[in-house]
Amino acid sequence: MKALLYPVDPLISPLPITTKTRVFSNPQIRIPIKRVGKRCCIAIKAVLDSASIEELGHQEPDIKNPALSTSYRNSEFPKPNQTVLDAQTKVCTGPTQTKPLNEEQALKVLDTILRSAKGGLKDEEPVSKAQLGAFFTAMTIRANAFPEPTQWSEGERRAMDHYWPQLIRVLPKDVIFIADPEDSIMGIGSSIGPKFVGNSTAEMRLVGALREVLAGGHLGYEEVQGVLKDILPLKVEEMGSSSVSESLLSAFMIGQRMNRETDRELKAYCLAFDDELGPAPVADVNSLTHYGEPYDGNTRYFRSTLFVAAVRSCYGESCLLHGVDWMPPKGGITEEQMVMFMGANTHLTPSQAKILLEDDEVGFAYVSQREARPSLYSLIGLREHIKKRPPLATAEKVQQIVRARGKEAIVAGFYHGGYEEPLLMLMRRRGVHAGLVVKGEEGALSMTTRLRSANASKGLPVNYCSGFRSVNLAPACAVDGVSRESFNIEVNASDYGFASTDTPRTDRSVARNIELGLAALRGDKGPAYDRIVLNAGMVDHLLGSDGAQDISAAFDRAREAIDSGKALRRLLNYIKISNKVIS
Repeated sequence: MKALLYPVDPLISPLPITTKTRVFSNPQIRIPIKRVGKRCCIAIKAVLDSASIEELGHQEPDIKNPALSTSYRNSEFPKPNQTVLDAQTKVCTGPTQTKPLNEEQALKVLDTILRSAKGGLKDEEPVSKAQLGAFFTAMTIRANAFPEPTQWSEGERRAMDHYWPQLIRVLPKDVIFIADPEDSIMGIGSSIGPKFVGNSTAEMRLVGALREVLAGGHLGYEEVQGVLKDILPLKVEEMGSSSVSESLLSAFMIGQRMNRETDRELKAYCLAFDDELGPAPVADVNSLTHYGEPYDGNTRYFRSTLFVAAVRSCYGESCLLHGVDWMPPKGGITEEQMVMFMGANTHLTPSQAKILLEDDEVGFAYVSQREARPSLYSLIGLREHIKKRPPLATAEKVQQIVRARGKEAIVAGFYHGGYEEPLLMLMRRRGVHAGLVVKGEEGALSMTTRLRSANASKGLPVNYCSGFRSVNLAPACAVDGVSRESFNIEVNASDYGFASTDTPRTDRSVARNIELGLAALRGDKGPAYDRIVLNAGMVDHLLGSDGAQDISAAFDRAREAIDSGKALRRLLNYIKISNKVIS
């Protein structure tokens, strides 16, 4: 338990790190415990010391609670081949963002694929089936549907002309189909692509859909849902093989993203598994906000949403957070890592989360995708090998794992321009009273108090918000625009009296993020405190929450929740009660 109450942060420790192994009551479980200097532990210890281990309901953990986000990656996931992964970064993207490979790069990638297929790679990871599917999907869609600047370069064509006669002899038929589905790209005269149908009923449907995707086309709502429900959850069989071709599945997901999903395709991803575990439970609360942070976390800056939820719950704005323990491509700090590190239960079912939302001493909850949408959670390992974010990265942020008797709102973060409207479309489809998309730092939800730099990148600025809210207390109408008003705003924190400060760095340190958040909830004024107040009050105001029409009053209410100690107490209550709740 010392590992819980004295979390470590090697980034700021003044002393060398040594590692010991502690054996808990289960003799098969050995947990490495890092010993460092006490400087980074003081802030967390100070706030948690007020509650004893017994009071919080903790027992000795049987899993690791490491200090860095990278430690949460499942060690059983095979790693992708880095050479091909680097190429995927360039070519597995949109019609205007793709960067064609030069001849040297293309030759290196295709040589790596050939040697891997022959079993000849010695100092590298083998090229996975998912990587083959993603890479050749990108090449096919670029050849069939992309504008001339992002089609194949002359160097890519020469490299493919050299290697394809050798590759076609060693690659699996499903990959050959992906690379040349209609025998119109490679110039070899093979019938494999046109005749390929798959090896099972599920694969036959998938192959049929892929023919449209690989040509740059789009699918209908029912067609996408049918494919997803046929092939998920992804089950890994003996010897590491899966129940469906990982090459075909990765081709389907990255192909739809490269073609820029239509609204109906995104809706299919968003709603496909709503009833996977049965109807969503309904919490007896007056207001519920669903927080959709990007599942792959933060790698650089303070992530405030967990602490914002504790603040907003103090005045009746219940909050439901959802996410995962670790997600590519960033593999950054997530809410699950933080609550796990502090000792909370991260295996809550939606019904158990409902109980915590209704608890007058808590009022917020976190649910893992693992517990709520296991079919989607089964794709995490595959998504690392796809490299780029698939359509699910957008759709999974707009979920209603628990419903509410009263008003509901959804808040989601985004980074790339063009996805704000699709996210709001999904929120409207959910029928919530209010919806908000925020371009926070790193594409997350955290708005900053820092002034925008004159050298800021083009596109929508950090702190850009867009959304809708109901104009009355009736449920939001299914017809867009009837009972909602839309808005967009660039939030300048200095307009509301916040000092401009640099955002605290966390650099993948879960412990550092917790230290900053807990110190702020303890009342320590500074950049983290200001960001929690800014994000709590501004979300209240923009969503049209009761008592937040006056923005100054909304900020004052958030400050009072912190300064009175209520927000900190609710977070500690959550840690304690989440370990005791039963549905």
